[in-house]
Amino acid sequence: MFWDFVLFFVIIKDMKRNDLIFATFLVPTDYIMLILSGVFVYFLRFTAFTGLRPVIYEIPFKEYIVSIFLIALLWLGIFILSGLYGLGLKRRFSKEVPKIFLACSMGIMLIVAFIFFKGEYFSSRFIILAVWLVSIVFVSLGRALIHILELSAYRRGKNLEPVLILGEDKTTKQIISYLQNNPGVGYQVLDNPKSFLDLEEKWLERVGEISQIIQTDSFLERSEVLKIIDFCQEHQIIFRYAADIFGSLVTNVQMEAINGIPIITLGQTALRGWGRIAKRFVDLVGASLALIFFSPLFLLFAIIIKIDSRGPVFASLKRIGHKNCPFQLYKFRSMVINAEELKKDLLKDNEREGPLFKIKNDPRITHFGHFLRKTSLDELPQLFNIIKGEMSLVGPRPHEPQEIANYARHHKQLLAIKPGLTGLPQISGRSKLPFEQEAKLDIYYIENWSLLFDLQIILMTVPVILTAKNAS
Repeated sequence: MFWDFVLFFVIIKDMKRNDLIFATFLVPTDYIMLILSGVFVYFLRFTAFTGLRPVIYEIPFKEYIVSIFLIALLWLGIFILSGLYGLGLKRRFSKEVPKIFLACSMGIMLIVAFIFFKGEYFSSRFIILAVWLVSIVFVSLGRALIHILELSAYRRGKNLEPVLILGEDKTTKQIISYLQNNPGVGYQVLDNPKSFLDLEEKWLERVGEISQIIQTDSFLERSEVLKIIDFCQEHQIIFRYAADIFGSLVTNVQMEAINGIPIITLGQTALRGWGRIAKRFVDLVGASLALIFFSPLFLLFAIIIKIDSRGPVFASLKRIGHKNCPFQLYKFRSMVINAEELKKDLLKDNEREGPLFKIKNDPRITHFGHFLRKTSLDELPQLFNIIKGEMSLVGPRPHEPQEIANYARHHKQLLAIKPGLTGLPQISGRSKLPFEQEAKLDIYYIENWSLLFDLQIILMTVPVILTAKNAS
């Protein structure tokens, strides 16, 4: 047993990818948490809840725990198929929770199907339902603990993945600055070579120190990029690159053969057909539940807004939505009633690049409006826009008519789907992102849409709002 542990430690220590150290513990942690969830539910039903609902037939614990051990093993297989042990990119907890939900749901469906086809009576429907819910919570907690330990190590400079950022444009500087100021992301920037020649001169003798090369300059010559790729393949280094606008467009393609000749169709969006129907259903259910949940806040904010300043509770603003269709967007009023008239005199102070307008200390914002904007709670009335079908829970930011007039041609793809209450830029920097970068993120979302992607963005929106990070 002792030498097994030593061998295990040596294997872990020699791993090139540092994040594998924590990934190794995912399987045993998940297995333990699945077993604990089963045990917790057993005692919940046959000990804690006996006063509320008498036990008609008690399942022997020894028989029950053996079943839990076997079912937990089966569920680990489902976890593997669900991509919960995938390696390559850095794991993000917000992206794992939806997968845990789907995997546990699939596992419980298999159990129900087994009971049904076996034709035996199962005495406790409560256990089936409770194991499903508790397993999601317990597995998520186990994963959260590993992520906390991993994040703590990153912030102390431990287990960071060594990378080179290759380029010299504005995007390169932004990525270097972000990685250096956010060690919790898990990367250590070793250097910033400007070209392949620079890379070869400085790092040819030290390639063993490099885990990844990230090319962030989209304006490098094709021949230069090919040399970098060859260098990475020769020295077993992971190569990644930041896609430009066209690079993000080509992720959604379809191919068919006409007379034996392959014809590639560049799709506008993955959101079509049944996907559009599913997204609309999720929007209706999600917005309706959110309105019920936040209804006390609506009443409280209405009272405060009326006391704070003169004017209506809600602001109705003209915006442009899907396929260039105008609609009236609803928000809690956070500005004085003549805000649009005052905007003309403030255009010279605009701090945003591109067609957007934003200034840090906007004199048009009311006292309570500062709080609403800081927390993004002024956008809650857009839930009504979602129910009306003008917006979605997730999508690009709603567009102002005067902004669209200044859009470049490739920006018009942002109108391919409905605007959203939240979106990829909102969880990636909110109002501090340059417009071009915001557009790239929105186009990436449009081309790579999925219900799981929507759920990930919604989950990641919550901590951004709670911390008021990068809010205007």
